[in-house]
Amino acid sequence: MPSRAASDDPRLGDVSEGTILRSILSRTKPATATIIGPGDDAALIAAPSGAVVATTDTLVHGPDFRLAWSSGFDLGWKAAAVNLADVAAMGATPTGLLVALAVPRDLRLSFVEQLADGLHAACDALAPGCAVVGGDLTVSDVLTVAVTALGDLGGVRAVTRSGARAGEVVAVAGEMGLAAQGLGVLFGRFRDGETPIPVDAAVLTSQERAAVDAQLRPVPPIGLGPVAAVAGATAMMDVSDGLALDAGRMADASDVTISLDRAALGIHPDRALAGGEDHALLATFPSDSLPPGFRAIGRVIARTEHPVLYDGEPVGPLGWDPYRDWDAAAG
Repeated sequence: MPSRAASDDPRLGDVSEGTILRSILSRTKPATATIIGPGDDAALIAAPSGAVVATTDTLVHGPDFRLAWSSGFDLGWKAAAVNLADVAAMGATPTGLLVALAVPRDLRLSFVEQLADGLHAACDALAPGCAVVGGDLTVSDVLTVAVTALGDLGGVRAVTRSGARAGEVVAVAGEMGLAAQGLGVLFGRFRDGETPIPVDAAVLTSQERAAVDAQLRPVPPIGLGPVAAVAGATAMMDVSDGLALDAGRMADASDVTISLDRAALGIHPDRALAGGEDHALLATFPSDSLPPGFRAIGRVIARTEHPVLYDGEPVGPLGWDPYRDWDAAAG
């Protein structure tokens, strides 16, 4: 659906809630698992496996995205992708998204329409059959997008963070470090605030554009979550805050130590270790025979004093912590 013309692009404060909702819902489609979709007090979603995987993630303007850098489409895509990755990390197939928007009154209707388009496109590309099934709309001075994603296990067991055992292979599917490079490009070359410098793809190299795209529109390997579960993954999680930090969470949950191999982390291993937001899938497997799409990056060993080792050395506090890193992000 084409974007609105500038002459027909009202501020949200000048139209009704019903108008906004109708505009959003006209850009969505039913999810495959939908029994009752948007329009009632709640949606009804089929759960053939008898269990529902549920997760939620909130994107807030400032710490999580900047309007100077993200279009409405970018924001919708990312809001969907980060939640779909969490469903996949449990070994499930995403079935529906519930989207709650808190929007400033002076935001343009076209931005919300583009956000809906981004949600739709991300579901189509990353998790076909999944779609927006409902949500909420309210007013706020700070643009906030909260998404709850639902998933179905399709008869396989849920894969948690706590199943890793000594002797197993540590593997990953998807990119690591590219989104962190993109964030570095955004902070280094562009700017938001009172005198913004918006993203200009024309001044970027092809590698820089790929990195910025990875930050603004991540492409997690959603379909490989169920593949890993069927292949016998013993533990799995979405790498959203950096490999070192998230591997430490898995190690703590499983009461093991994860030993990472620097040479297996690509040409920018330190960026892969500390960066986040690529939303790769980190998993452990009982043998060296890995499912397609996964590559080995280390081993699980018996618990030591340190949850994560990097070429045998302890790893410091690397990765994104919104409470620890807020000041840096806001600067």
